[in-house]
Amino acid sequence: MKRLHLHVSVADLDKSIGFYSTLFGAEPTVTKDDYAKWMLDDPRVNFAISARGGLAGVDHVGVQVDTAEELHDLAGRLKAAGETTLDQEATTCCYAKSDKAWVTDPSGVRWETFYTFGEAVTYGEGPEDVAHTASGAPTMAANTACCGAPAPKTACC
Repeated sequence: MKRLHLHVSVADLDKSIGFYSTLFGAEPTVTKDDYAKWMLDDPRVNFAISARGGLAGVDHVGVQVDTAEELHDLAGRLKAAGETTLDQEATTCCYAKSDKAWVTDPSGVRWETFYTFGEAVTYGEGPEDVAHTASGAPTMAANTACCGAPAPKTACC
């Protein structure tokens, strides 16, 4: 079964935890100094917030799957639709170990499709190093920053 994922950057983590805990009627399932996550069944969503110095607002959206096979199938559908995916294996992000396939939709929204198979003690890995190849395909170093999907090729808004 798939679960919708939404990651929001916030200015005040404690205040935001209070707000979302009240909204969802539940405390976060994961709480760190810079991060909180709710794994909700109603609605079925993986909702995460972080205060890591970025602009407040929606950071990215995604789909979490239960198996590596589901991730392979979902990434295959993205490629079949003509989108270039950025595939990551055994990456550390958001205090978890995951395999991922990132894509930027036609409107510039970053989508993360991922399969999580373990916990991690750090938020993420090394410095972000996102670039585009000569053909325009996204590329990223193996040890890249968490949630470091390729930026849209053109500025938005």
